[in-house]
Amino acid sequence: MAELDPEDAKLVTLARSARARTGAPEGAAVRDPDGRTYVATTVSLPSLRLTALQAAVAAAASSGVTGLDAAAVVTEAGTVDAASLAAVADFNPAAPVFHADPSGAVFTAH
Repeated sequence: MAELDPEDAKLVTLARSARARTGAPEGAAVRDPDGRTYVATTVSLPSLRLTALQAAVAAAASSGVTGLDAAAVVTEAGTVDAASLAAVADFNPAAPVFHADPSGAVFTAH
């Protein structure tokens, strides 16, 4: 994959840091059109389960954003699940979702 734009690389760094800090299976970050970022990790409670990307989108939505420009998810999983991609697409179907491994190497964009 080509070199990321610095703002997109920042999303990967934020997602990676959140994942490492909490020991969660996934970390994610999203950026709104004003350049604000929202970061989250996997939520796994008895009564609530969210992927990291769903949680980051929920944080953005609860802050009143009306769109997303890009997203990143860091995980050992080989793919980003459809529900996570759908959460981003609810705000902007054209927003790229960068999928990186725990080292920060981006290997796909959706």
